Amino acid sequence: MALETGHELLPLYLDGELDAETSRAFEAHLDACAECQARLAGLETLRSDIRTQAPYHAAPDALRQRIAQPAAPRKRLITWPPLALAASWAAAFILGSALMWTMQLDSHLSTTSPLARDLLTGHLRALAATSPVDVISSDHHTVKPWFAGKLAISPLVQDFADAGYALVGGRIDYVGDSRVPVLVYRHGKHLADVYVLPQGTTLAASQSQQGYAIDTLTLGGQPAALVSDMGEAERMQLKQLLASAR
Repeated sequence: MALETGHELLPLYLDGELDAETSRAFEAHLDACAECQARLAGLETLRSDIRTQAPYHAAPDALRQRIAQPAAPRKRLITWPPLALAASWAAAFILGSALMWTMQLDSHLSTTSPLARDLLTGHLRALAATSPVDVISSDHHTVKPWFAGKLAISPLVQDFADAGYALVGGRIDYVGDSRVPVLVYRHGKHLADVYVLPQGTTLAASQSQQGYAIDTLTLGGQPAALVSDMGEAERMQLKQLLASAR
């Protein structure tokens, strides 16, 4: 992959907008390109700084007064068909609700640690992507070697489908400046991300934001974090399965 192409794909990769094939090609380029690695880390830092440090300003009184003034009457009155009008109201409601939810989430995330914020935003970004995984397989003999060829950390991989927690696959994500492996499990309609973290990483035992929980555990001797919107009982069961994996 050419360096210029790598630069163009950086923001799309960061936002989880690349398909699985393009994402794998970009990651292969990323492994060998120090310049793209530095740029990607810089974009992650910039996004984090904007969320936590960007100032918010109230609208000036003059602007408020202009908005409050009645608009000049239009010469032409457009009549909306009932169905079109209802559709526009529904779209406005959905857009407004999504915007409000995002603002509330950013507000809550600003009070968490940078590590917890990276874990939760990575989980949400994966949920919004076309696919939450880069390698789709329930076979640990496929997933583990895929990580081994791309990262210094090759996590312990095991499927728990018999217990109701099926291995969906894995992906590579960023936590701070580090690229880390993520194992993805499915339980009913819920997805759970298991981030395998570098040695020495410390994180609060358990915390939650906006219905999503982050639980710490040890996976094959490596510190890890479980991120999901599953209930506490389901999370604890998966946590025990992971902790006992060999």
